[in-house]
Amino acid sequence: MLPLRKNIAEMAGYVPGFQPDGEGWIKLNTNENPYPPSPQVVAAIWEELGDDGGALRKYPDAGSKEARRVAAELYGVDPSWVIMANGSDELLNNLIRAFAAEGEEIAYIHPSYSYYATLAEIQGATVRTFSLSDEGRIDFPERYDGKLFFFTSPNAPLGCAFDNDTIADLARRCSGVLVVDEAYGDFAGESALELVQQFENLVVTRTFSKSYGLAGMRLGLAVARPEVVAALDKIRDHYHLDRLALVAASAALQDQDYLRTTVARICRNRDEMRDKLISCGYQVIPSQANYLFVSPSDGNGKRIYDALYAEKILVRYFSDPRLSHGVRISIGTEEEMAATLKVLATLV
Repeated sequence: MLPLRKNIAEMAGYVPGFQPDGEGWIKLNTNENPYPPSPQVVAAIWEELGDDGGALRKYPDAGSKEARRVAAELYGVDPSWVIMANGSDELLNNLIRAFAAEGEEIAYIHPSYSYYATLAEIQGATVRTFSLSDEGRIDFPERYDGKLFFFTSPNAPLGCAFDNDTIADLARRCSGVLVVDEAYGDFAGESALELVQQFENLVVTRTFSKSYGLAGMRLGLAVARPEVVAALDKIRDHYHLDRLALVAASAALQDQDYLRTTVARICRNRDEMRDKLISCGYQVIPSQANYLFVSPSDGNGKRIYDALYAEKILVRYFSDPRLSHGVRISIGTEEEMAATLKVLATLV
């Protein structure tokens, strides 16, 4: 019998969104950007490769210095306040490793990103959840003494976002670290990045997978106090970002005009889709992300999922009783939204 740790042997792994085989699918289940990344990203990757790809024989910059510098300039902080990562999931994992020992508690809002619980189980930390209503009301105590509280804003999968007054209040109530997971922050009207220098216990994580269209690159970053960044630097893999990812990150961050144009296009598609779904009789939670949580009047989300799947349209269904009344629909291109709406209109 192999000597696996008991918690690893007993835990269930995280199940990511289904990746279909074959052609002809409309993929609206994992909140990917339907549009390509900035042309500056593509140009930077080709420049780094050169004619023969010779640069790839050398290790990348272990400290991600240039990407950190670019991010710090964009966010108005010193580079010592920024850390780059292999997707924001690496940051979430390392934050638990840095702050929560075995048996210590972390918490998150339910519903939100269930991977928090998986990461806690790996570490042997205990998990507590606080409920979130469809209307965005949070069941949170006056004082929370756990080591970490993960707060997704905009919320996944519901899409509601929280203003900085709410986040500042949560930071004051947390004796440990408040991690604001802004995976979808570029689609929202306000960012907790403005608060990081005001609250020593606040960390903001971001990903390049959604707004920047770089899910295939596995890039993320965090902004936090230098002592937090230094701790995360100690425990990350030493070459955790490859050379192509590093130049892609810098180029993406530097092309904010392209980001704003793409985000505006997605938000326009989202709002048009929301209005049309409501007119068809669906309930749709107001969203500040690149997806909508949509419920039919009979509260049978699985029926909607199955009907769309039969037409090769993938959305996300959650069997969790808190979410099973609806489906989450990522925002795709104008053509993909029209095709999806055509099917949904027949299912009311």
